[in-house]
Amino acid sequence: MFASNALIGLREGLEASLVVVILVAFLVKCGRRDALRYVWLGVGTAAGLSVLLGAILTFATEGLDDATAETVTGIASLIAVCFVTGMVFWMRSAARSFTGELKGRMDRALDLGPFAVALVAFLGVGREGLETALFFYATVTAADETGIGPVLGWVVGIGSAIALGIAIYYGAVRINLARFFRWTGALLVVVAAGILAYAVHELQEAGVIPGEKVYAFDVTGSLDPKGWFATIVRGTFNLRPRMSVLEFGSWAAYLAVVMTLFLRPARGRAADAAPATPAAPTPPVASTPDQESATR
Repeated sequence: MFASNALIGLREGLEASLVVVILVAFLVKCGRRDALRYVWLGVGTAAGLSVLLGAILTFATEGLDDATAETVTGIASLIAVCFVTGMVFWMRSAARSFTGELKGRMDRALDLGPFAVALVAFLGVGREGLETALFFYATVTAADETGIGPVLGWVVGIGSAIALGIAIYYGAVRINLARFFRWTGALLVVVAAGILAYAVHELQEAGVIPGEKVYAFDVTGSLDPKGWFATIVRGTFNLRPRMSVLEFGSWAAYLAVVMTLFLRPARGRAADAAPATPAAPTPPVASTPDQESATR
């Protein structure tokens, strides 16, 4: 669970950090440092709403009866799977034009006024923050784990993402972002498959979906569900010693279909042929996937 949440924090946090880095560098290059405070206003508002969503999801289900809580958790997990699936495919297809589109929006926002600048930053960071809050909630509830481990993983991931964003801005590090997003996206597909299986499990327990007692396998007689091996497998892949046919089938089908589509080479480019990103000019600008594709 620590590793899963650290991955989520790193992946989503780096996307949000790149948004901030690109906007800040653009304003600095344009000599519009006066507008930076509105960028931070948008970023702060987006971060606050993300934390609020996480708190609502965590505490809203505490007073509900079991069936209602399981239904809410199952639906929230399904939404999280939809979000993360759309996110990894969007970044895969939009990587080339990510920086250009963001700079274009900021350029137009400068003409409209300070609150338009704040809105661009809010939307850019808020989407990643809301996805992170929802997916974090889904992974924690799916693993049924308490304590500091899940939160610590999230903090480490977010902290690493912020540090990488700062290092990229100052030209202290160059990474192949296209390859980074490709392989972290593949790992998130694995995590999402487990969240989907968990959503089916919760909805079956709530009686929304039938087939709870129709098992694909049951190894609880030979494997302790509370043992270290079962805990690791559940925390990583969300596979349990006993799973229904629909639960396991949804996990396997999602993983097979989505992973195949995600890893399929994009038309007109070699997915992993990009060189390392070049050093950023002064003032430094974030090294982004579209810059990498331009060097090919």
